[in-house]
Amino acid sequence: MTGKVTGTRDTAAVVLVRAEGEVGEEALAYARTKIGAVVNRPGLPAVTGEVRIAKAAAHHAEHPWSAVADLRVGRTVVVVHAREATSQEVTDQLQDRLRRQVERAAHGAIDAHRPVSPPWRGGQPTEGPAGLDAGQRDTGSV
Repeated sequence: MTGKVTGTRDTAAVVLVRAEGEVGEEALAYARTKIGAVVNRPGLPAVTGEVRIAKAAAHHAEHPWSAVADLRVGRTVVVVHAREATSQEVTDQLQDRLRRQVERAAHGAIDAHRPVSPPWRGGQPTEGPAGLDAGQRDTGSV
C-alpha cells in the first residue's frame, strides 16, 4: 500500500493527511481543509498526528470510503474512525467526530471525572452543613 502524503501545517499543528487506494486530489484537498479547520484553531495545545483516507477496491462495498484520525492533542491521544459511501460524507463525519474529541481533550473533560479531594487534603468544601443526608433540611433552632 503506497500512499500520498500531504500536510496541514501551522505553528501549533502538524497533521499529515495520507491517502490509500484510489483517492483523488480533490478529495484530499477537501479533507485537508476540513481537518485544518479543526486542528488549527487558536487556543488548542500542540496537535500532531496523521489522518488516513482510503477507498476500498471492492465495488460492492456498501461504504467504500473510510477515514481514521490518530492525533495527539497536548498530552491526550485522540482516535476517530468514520466510514461512509462518498469521500465528502466520510470527511464531514470525520470532521464532526474529530471536533468533539478535540474539544474534550483541549478543555479537560477527562479532568472532570476525577474524584474530588476532601477539604483536609486541599479540596473544595461541600455545600451545606455537615451531617445532613440528601433530602434533609436544616430547619433551624426553635
